[in-house]
Amino acid sequence: MSQDFYETLGVERTADSATLKRAYRKLAMKFHPDRNPGDEAAEHKFKEINQAYEILKDDQKRAAYDRYGHAAFTNGGGGRGQAHGFDADSFSDIFDQFFGDMMGGGARGQGQGGRSSARRGADLRFNLEITLNDAYAGATKNIKVPTSIPCDDCSGTGAEEGSTPEVCPACNGNGKIRSSQGFFMVERTCPGCKGAGRIISSPCRSCRGMGRVEKEKQLSVKIPAGVEEGTRIRLAGEGEAGFRGGPAGDLYIFLSVQPHKVFQREGTMVFCHVPIPVITAILGGEIEVPTVDGGRAKVKVPEGTQTGRQFRLRGKGMPQLNTQIRGDMIIETVVETPVNLNKAQKDKIRALAEDLGEKHAPQSSGFFTKVKELWEDLTD
Repeated sequence: MSQDFYETLGVERTADSATLKRAYRKLAMKFHPDRNPGDEAAEHKFKEINQAYEILKDDQKRAAYDRYGHAAFTNGGGGRGQAHGFDADSFSDIFDQFFGDMMGGGARGQGQGGRSSARRGADLRFNLEITLNDAYAGATKNIKVPTSIPCDDCSGTGAEEGSTPEVCPACNGNGKIRSSQGFFMVERTCPGCKGAGRIISSPCRSCRGMGRVEKEKQLSVKIPAGVEEGTRIRLAGEGEAGFRGGPAGDLYIFLSVQPHKVFQREGTMVFCHVPIPVITAILGGEIEVPTVDGGRAKVKVPEGTQTGRQFRLRGKGMPQLNTQIRGDMIIETVVETPVNLNKAQKDKIRALAEDLGEKHAPQSSGFFTKVKELWEDLTD
């Protein structure tokens, strides 16, 4: 007596269809003749696995098997899915199971006109450079994109006006041809239609049967406030036109932000190095600085300000994308040393230096004290 089909697949009798399918694929891959050349035992096991799955995957056949066992499929009772037969059609189903996902689904069962020659157009990329001001406030940019668009003369079908694409007689519209070579089933692209499933006997003269023509497209791109370097904007359906009436691809705009002459940006934070006169650094005062929004802000500088001191202007940074949040602006001072002094000015500064002494320059005096100690340690 033949082995129980559930035992053949190694599943419980209550197994659902997904469990059956997983068990079948695992065993079929293990005992497939391609993996076990010349192994008659593996070939026999492979047939048993197929026979079991052929019955159990069909709800009606499974119900009959659960009630009557193998007797339900003897003496021709099982029709095409007999437990003791193995024909080309059943092997074709196995072929679909193994390779259907990789090929985008089998064409089996599509029948006359089941396969469409239309294909989706390719996605396109466009690099767009914007200014920091564009990134701050948002902008609308007009761009020209070289692409393909549906042919107006044939409305994208690829066929001359008054004619229509015909189903390929060689593959019956499937785009692929299957042939049996002994135990194996071979599938190849149909040479007649080159996989399209349709044959255009009278191609459109404008697009030469492609259904699309090359053209430069003008588009308006809205750039939201707060975009950063590398931000990607997707324009659905603005990519390459589809092949023979297929849907268009998408257009992806990749943004790059030009370096600014004054500001440096890190996320929503804006940094600005501001030179200040040495007198302002010594005595203190007020300076006016630019802001990224095009305005001005006043900053109070305290007495004795050193190079590198930072001042924070809250809410004066970049906006955060798709929110009302704004970052801060950091002002970093750079004390400017006077240049091009005449003799009288230099004499005054020397006199001032003698009068001030080291106590008015604590950082430099402290540094050189440490250096002196270091030298003394090295000479000991």
